Amino acid sequence: MSLHYNFSCAGESLKKWIVIVALACWAAPSMAKSLGKESYIEYGIASYYADMFQGRTTANGESFDQAALTAAHRSLPFGTKVLVTRQDTGQSVEVTINDRGPFVKGRIIDLSKQAARELGMIHRGIVPVALSSPAGNINKATGDIGGLGR
Repeated sequence: MSLHYNFSCAGESLKKWIVIVALACWAAPSMAKSLGKESYIEYGIASYYADMFQGRTTANGESFDQAALTAAHRSLPFGTKVLVTRQDTGQSVEVTINDRGPFVKGRIIDLSKQAARELGMIHRGIVPVALSSPAGNINKATGDIGGLGR
């Protein structure tokens, strides 16, 4: 006695799910998730501040300094240290969140010029990045990462 099963139907269903997952990943360029209450990862596009912002007051009240390793993020708490890794070259830099932004669709972080220099992105302007903040680097003052871990 031989058992046979027609997998062609199951194969088509699997192909559809693969296409759906691929489209979902493509359609969400900035995917963020909480890995527990104190770990964080996000993918998207980074840009850097124009020189005209030098010396202006940031959202947390500090004076903006292009020579510091700082950044703006829409929701991470001020003081959070984030490792920014350029996805196409592997270069990385650790920055501290001290401002809000960016306010350009599709971008997830605005870097100081020094941070951009360390990523080798000055001439390009924008680059694909991964943001990560390992356990213990999330600012304890708020106890969360912008509401993502609740």
